[in-house]
Amino acid sequence: GAVASAGALCAAGPAARCSRDDGHGHGHVHQHSGDGHAHSSMPDKFNHEHVGSDRLHLVFGVPKKGRLYEQIKKMLEGAGIDYTRKDRIDIAHCNNLPISIVFLPAKDIATYVGEGDVDLGITGEDCVAESDVSVKVLMALGIGKCNLSVQAPKDSGLNAASLAGKRIVTSFPVITQKYFAELEKPGSPTHIKCISGSVEAACGLGLADGIVDLVETGTTMRAAGLEEVSVVMKSQAVLIMNPHSKHPELCEVIRRRLAGYLTAQRWVMVSYNVHRDHLKKAESITPGKRSPSVQPLEDKNWVAVAALVPKSEAASIMDELENVGAKDILLTSFLHLRDGPSQ
Repeated sequence: GAVASAGALCAAGPAARCSRDDGHGHGHVHQHSGDGHAHSSMPDKFNHEHVGSDRLHLVFGVPKKGRLYEQIKKMLEGAGIDYTRKDRIDIAHCNNLPISIVFLPAKDIATYVGEGDVDLGITGEDCVAESDVSVKVLMALGIGKCNLSVQAPKDSGLNAASLAGKRIVTSFPVITQKYFAELEKPGSPTHIKCISGSVEAACGLGLADGIVDLVETGTTMRAAGLEEVSVVMKSQAVLIMNPHSKHPELCEVIRRRLAGYLTAQRWVMVSYNVHRDHLKKAESITPGKRSPSVQPLEDKNWVAVAALVPKSEAASIMDELENVGAKDILLTSFLHLRDGPSQ
């Protein structure tokens, strides 16, 4: 599979060769001759040699398709992780960091990371819980938010407790078994059947009394005549790491880059000029993440102020600033924003 191929390429001996035309998305050419190799813009500390069987590239697993893939693709681009994925190829090598990206089914990523085949991965919290492996969650990504819920036919009067011991269809058997085990009466185990798709059709076909499935908007659930009767867990995409990865420093570099991109999506810079008489009111509207930046102007009665504000509140904040007499109000978005190391 893609993971095995990535590992073989990263651990290849002296005759291994990577080029733009090899079908793996490299944007560089180098010969593994024991003297190392240069990527187009590799930081010096990450330049390396491919010697023997050591896997010197970090292997990073991401979902291979779907809406989550499209969101992650944009996120990686914003984090400066440069790669090219060719059609029908599930491996791509980063041009500016020693990373091999493998595109995998989202449900398999946590297993690969937990077993050490993949160093770093992005998948849903539901997939991590279902895989039942030991991984380190580095950060939540704020995308792919949904509920893993118990659902029953609408107006049936059923709830999670009354479904314990009955027929449940799901594609999350591990989580479902643990959940219903706490609700079951002695001697009445829940009959759990695992299917891989169209779980919502099971009740209508008479195959189940209830289901456990993901709910994002609820459109599919309602169309199948179901309703949510209990939330098993809330889920979103997370960045996970194998706790024994040989690339902890590079994992931290990727985490910081992703965090910088995500921070930039949540904040914008508002800058404006305001009379000193109104400065305190204006500062109370724009306190910034830590403090606003205030600079004197040539006209000593006026100052220039700049502050970070939440993007979701920016329009209202501009209205308030105008109401207290601020002038020349500008709003600036960011490509990337770093908070700096924690104190």
